[in-house]
Amino acid sequence: MVCSSSTSISTRIRDMPPGVAFIASILPALFAPPIFTVGLLIFLQEFHSVSVPTWAAIILSILSIPGALTLQIQYRDYTHRRDAAALGAVLPPELDSGFGGISTVLRSVRDVAVGFPGQLLSQRCDEIGSNTCGIRVGWKNRVFTCEPQYIKSMLSTQFSSFEKGKPFRDIFNPLLGTGVFAADGSMWKFHRDMTRPFFEKQRISDFDIFDKHVEDAINQMKTRLSEGHPLDFQELIGRVTLDSASDFLFGHDFQSLATPLSYPFYITSPSADAAKAASDAPKSFAPAFLEAQDITALRVRYTSFWPLAEFWHDKIKEPMRTVEQFLDPILEGVIAKRREARSTPPSPITSTSPGIKSSTEPETLLEHLIEYTDDVKVLRDELLNISVAGRDTVTCLTTFTVYMLAEHPEVLSKLRQEIFEHVGEKGRPSAEDIKGMKYLRAVLNEVLRLYPPVPLNIRTSIKGVVWPAVRAGEKPIYIPPGTMIPYGPIVMHRRKDLWGPDALEFDPERFIDARLHKYLVPNPFIFLPFNGGPRICLGQQFAYQEASFILIRLLQAFSKISLAPNAQPPDSRVPDDWKTDDPSGWKRREKIRPKSSLAMFVMGGLWVTMEE
Repeated sequence: MVCSSSTSISTRIRDMPPGVAFIASILPALFAPPIFTVGLLIFLQEFHSVSVPTWAAIILSILSIPGALTLQIQYRDYTHRRDAAALGAVLPPELDSGFGGISTVLRSVRDVAVGFPGQLLSQRCDEIGSNTCGIRVGWKNRVFTCEPQYIKSMLSTQFSSFEKGKPFRDIFNPLLGTGVFAADGSMWKFHRDMTRPFFEKQRISDFDIFDKHVEDAINQMKTRLSEGHPLDFQELIGRVTLDSASDFLFGHDFQSLATPLSYPFYITSPSADAAKAASDAPKSFAPAFLEAQDITALRVRYTSFWPLAEFWHDKIKEPMRTVEQFLDPILEGVIAKRREARSTPPSPITSTSPGIKSSTEPETLLEHLIEYTDDVKVLRDELLNISVAGRDTVTCLTTFTVYMLAEHPEVLSKLRQEIFEHVGEKGRPSAEDIKGMKYLRAVLNEVLRLYPPVPLNIRTSIKGVVWPAVRAGEKPIYIPPGTMIPYGPIVMHRRKDLWGPDALEFDPERFIDARLHKYLVPNPFIFLPFNGGPRICLGQQFAYQEASFILIRLLQAFSKISLAPNAQPPDSRVPDDWKTDDPSGWKRREKIRPKSSLAMFVMGGLWVTMEE
């Protein structure tokens, strides 16, 4: 009976508006100090004849809330310092986070609008001269690091001592559920083991799906350019990767490439009106899914306070309802089809003839997953997880590669030369062709170094951990249990002490010449565009293969790429102070504004012109 009542209460809280549910969840802790204070005053009056005026009792009750919070924080900090000292370690140096760390939250949210991903954390570490520092966010302690030795500890050598953590899972659950990227422990292992076999070399090297969509995209590019207008490459390539991913994962082409391309903001045309009408129509899967990702990314910035920013309305419910309404009939249809196929005896030809694929052999990731489970929610969660990785990673990588090729025509020329040497002007590349293109891989790696798809990530310590000192004479660092640890691949990738004095320069040769053996080979954890350790990205090679294929086809068709700054929407152009007020040098050379949702993207799109 008690259990049933408890479940009923938690269900009612979940059904409340987010802000109301948040307030309801903290009320017990909020009212406990005043109730204790009133009880203590009544006790003193009844048993010790100590009388306190009503006005004083009210003031004491109110002050008991910040007083109890202060005592709790002070005691927690004391126990952490004591535990660190007992292990011969110290806590990380702490940044000034303002009252309760609220200013840190507000500064982080403001940085989304005007900053460069990761630069704020890099600057704050520079302020205290440490690559690992404590940050207080909403009265809770966090530790940020861009130290490869410590990141290696979290991802590999002390893997079992860290997880994504409950706060991360709670924020990502509406979008990714219990899928491989959001889960921990046995649930993560289940999803990982279920998905990994599908990403074998033979499957990710089947380029038929890529070729179909890339050819469609290039034809659309030629049509738009022949009209004399620039095009948004990021928008177009996002559709290519979405349609390719849906084909590969679901066996169902979402056909986002059928939607008319956007025109520059200053153009009005029938096609532009049609595109606007499409955008004003009820949301389909693609825009709904992207909206849900953006909402989730903003919630990460607000941390556990996000319900206050969506007080009366849970913003993610509507787009996720659209996503589920689109996907669930597809999932149920494939489940029914696979059940029927498994129950049908194989024909003599199928069972005895070599080289003929069985009708029961999985063709797509969805069909592969159904071999493990037919739970629609589990399947949907896993496919959305892989869709986020498959689409966003490749879109980010190819978009920023085209940006860098436009800024570095000498790299573009050298890359085209390598492509023509291996596959000619029209030949379709094979997996072996791509493997032999060393300069292409170097270009992609250099883009991933400067613009990693996931610039910031997070782990949470399960238990207390000691990290050894990085520099001689320093003490080891103690990480208390339950500490959230944001870490910054983009910050680490741009450190001059790790990559050399030219770390901020775009130079693919660093992945080929002596710098490779000087910096990366001795310390591979300084380069983590796809994470590392047991949770390394399942689709890493898939991303390399698809991005390589797209770029080869693109540069077979076009010999020159130029940015079109006039087509860039005014509100997404680079602010003037990026060129002057930038001591670190991160933003000084930028012609576009990199932003970060769940993955890096170009604000306002990447508007370019190309020459055939």
